Amino acid sequence: MPGQRCQRRAGCRSGGRDAGAGPGARGSLPGRSGPGARGPPGQSPCAMSGVPGGRRPTFSGLAGERLLEKAAGARQRCGSGGGSVPGTLLCTDRRLAFLPGQAPGSRGLLHSEGEVALPCIHKLVAASSFSKPKVLTAASTLKFIPEELAVFCRDFRLLHFYFPENGLSSEAFRVANAIAQAREAAAWLGDAAEGHDGCSSPGEAPPEEEEEEEGSSTTLLFESLRDWEKELQRLGAAGWRVSAVNERFDMAPSLPQYLWVPSGLLDHDLKRTFAHFQERRVPRLCWHHPGGGDLLRAASFHPASEPGSEDVRCLEALLLGDRGPCVLADVAELPTLADIQLAHLRLRALCLPGAVAEEKWLSALEGTRWLDHVRTCLRKAVEVVLLLAGKRCSVVLQEPSDRDLNCLLASLVQLLGDPHARSLPGFQSLVQREWVAAGHPFPRRLGLLCRDSPREEAPVFLLFLDCTWQLLWQFPADFGFTEAFLLALHDSSFSPYFSTFRFSCQRQRRHSSMPRLPSQTYRPTGGWQGPGELGGSPHTRTFPPVWAWGRRYTRQQQQQFRNPAGPPAPAEPPAPGTPGDPCPRKGSRLVLALAKGSLCPHPLPWWSRPPPRPPHRVSPSESQGTRGGLPGGCQPSPGLLLPCTAAPCVRLWRRCYLRGLPQEQPGRLAPSLAGLAEELQLLQERLGAWAGRRPR
Repeated sequence: MPGQRCQRRAGCRSGGRDAGAGPGARGSLPGRSGPGARGPPGQSPCAMSGVPGGRRPTFSGLAGERLLEKAAGARQRCGSGGGSVPGTLLCTDRRLAFLPGQAPGSRGLLHSEGEVALPCIHKLVAASSFSKPKVLTAASTLKFIPEELAVFCRDFRLLHFYFPENGLSSEAFRVANAIAQAREAAAWLGDAAEGHDGCSSPGEAPPEEEEEEEGSSTTLLFESLRDWEKELQRLGAAGWRVSAVNERFDMAPSLPQYLWVPSGLLDHDLKRTFAHFQERRVPRLCWHHPGGGDLLRAASFHPASEPGSEDVRCLEALLLGDRGPCVLADVAELPTLADIQLAHLRLRALCLPGAVAEEKWLSALEGTRWLDHVRTCLRKAVEVVLLLAGKRCSVVLQEPSDRDLNCLLASLVQLLGDPHARSLPGFQSLVQREWVAAGHPFPRRLGLLCRDSPREEAPVFLLFLDCTWQLLWQFPADFGFTEAFLLALHDSSFSPYFSTFRFSCQRQRRHSSMPRLPSQTYRPTGGWQGPGELGGSPHTRTFPPVWAWGRRYTRQQQQQFRNPAGPPAPAEPPAPGTPGDPCPRKGSRLVLALAKGSLCPHPLPWWSRPPPRPPHRVSPSESQGTRGGLPGGCQPSPGLLLPCTAAPCVRLWRRCYLRGLPQEQPGRLAPSLAGLAEELQLLQERLGAWAGRRPR
C-alpha cells in the first residue's frame, strides 16, 4: 500500500491541460482583492466570476468572516489519473475553501471536501519547477511564484492545488502567503471577536433543514436537569437520582452541573466526598446494565486525603451502598496520553504519499502501534462489560484526571452493552454525556490551541472513533449509523466553529457568550426548542453543536449517515436478565480490582486492614466461544456485542487514514466517466463484503 510522490512538474501541467484548461481558463480575471478586501459591514463576500465555463460560483461566508485572498482559475487535483477540476481557491480568516467551477455556489461552513478550517492545516508546502519545495509559515519568505500548493491536513486529507500559467502568478503568490499567515493567526479559542456566531450572513441562503424521520428521537445535550432525568428514566436505574449539588460549578469546576448519585445519599453528605478525589471528581453513575450492574467513573483517590469517620461513611455509601461488591477498574493497562500522541503522529506520517516502500508498509504500520492501542482499548471494554452482564456488582472506572481514558472506556462499554447507544441519536447523546459534559479537554487534546504545549496533545477522541469503526465493521447490522457519519464527526473535531469541541468543560460553555436557553435539547428540525415547544423559529446560539449537521451537509449527505439496514432504537430498555453469579447485595464490603483480566482483593485507602479474600480469583475473560464468554456460565444478555480483539480482526480505517493517497481517491469529484465507473465498482465490492458478513 505505498504512497505516490507528488508530480510537481509534468503532473501539474499535463493534469491541467488534460482536464480541459483551454481558452476559457485564460479569460480575463476579476480585480484583485487584498488582505483587507471585504464587502459592506455585516455582509459576506459577494459573487465572483472568471471561472472556466462562464459559471459564477458564489461564496457565502459566516457573519464576520473576511475574505483575505482568492485565485480564480486554480485547479484541484483529484484521484491518481492526473485529472484536475477548475475553480476558485479562497482564503478567509477562518478557512481555506475551493469552489469547483461546476458548482453553482457554496453555502454554510466546511460543506465540501475542498474546505478546511485553518486549525486543521498541519503543513503548507509550495512548489515550483525552478526551486525546491518550501514549507510556508507566517515568518517565512516566499521567493518564487508557486506552481503547486500542497495542504497537509490534520484529518489525514492531502489537498493539491495547481496554478496554470495563465496570468495567475500574482494571485498564486498572494494566496499562498495569505494562507500561511492566516493559519498562524488562527488561535481561535477565547477569541471574543464580534460576529463569530456561526449564523447566516445577510443575503445568505439559510441552511437547509433536515426532515425528521418518523420515530427518530432527539439528541440530549445534558445541559439541563430535564435531560439527565430523562436518560436516567430510560436506563431504569433504581436507587439513583439526579443531584444538582454542582449546579454553580463550585464543588468541581470540570464536572457537569448535574450528577447521578445514590438516592440514599443526601447532597449534604455528598459534599463531604469531593475533597478526597483528584480534581474533586467524585464517583457517579454513567450507565446501568439491565441485569443490575452499575458502571461508575471517578478520578483517583487524592493521595493526601485523610477522611474522618463521617467522611468514610459518606464515601462508602457512594462507592459501595447496597449494590454488592465494588470492582475498581484502573486504566493503567491502557496506553498513556503520550503513547496515543506518538502513535497518531507516526500513523499520519506513514499515510503520506511516498512515506515508505511498498514492501515495508505493513511492518511500518505495525511499528506505529496505533492498532495495538485500538485492540487494547477494545479488550479492556469487553472485560468490563462482561463483569456488568454476568454479575450484580458495581464497576468503577478510575483515572487520575477522569477526563481522558475514562471517557473512552465508559463510551466503549456502553456501545457494547446498550443497543440505544448504537443508534444515531443515542450515539450523539453518548458523546455529549461521556465526553462533552464530562469535561474532556478537546482543545488541548486535539492541539487546537497554538499557545499550548505540544505535550498536552493526545487524540483520545479520535482513538475512540477508530474503536467505534472497528465495532461497526464487525457488526454492521447492529448500528443505526454508518462509516460516513463517523468520518464526518472525525473531520468536524478539528473545526473551531462548534461548541462541542471549542471548550474544555461545561463551565466554560456556560460562562461563554452563549445565551442560556430554557431547554437544551436539539432536534433535527426546529433547532433549539424550549419546554413544550413543538414548532416555531429556532433559538440561535453563538456556537452551534456539531450535531447541527444541516449547517454543513445537504439532505442527501445526511441520509448517508443513517444505516437503512440497522436496527431501530429500542423504545424501552431491554428486560433485566438473570445474573450468572449473584452476589450479596446488603451491606457488602467486598472491593476487588480488575487487573490483566483477573479480579483480586483491593482495600480502600482508609481501611486499616484488607478485606477478606474471595475463595478464588475470577477471570471475566474466560472464553466459552470464539468471541469470549460470560463468567459463571451466564448466557449473553440481548443486545450485547463481544468483538474479536485478535490482531487479524483489528483493521486499518482505510477511508479515513488513506484518503490523502491519490490511489485511494477513486471517483473523487467525478472528473470523468471512468472515475464514476471506478467509484461504482468500489461501492459494489463493499456492498458484497457487507452482505457476506450479515447473520443469517
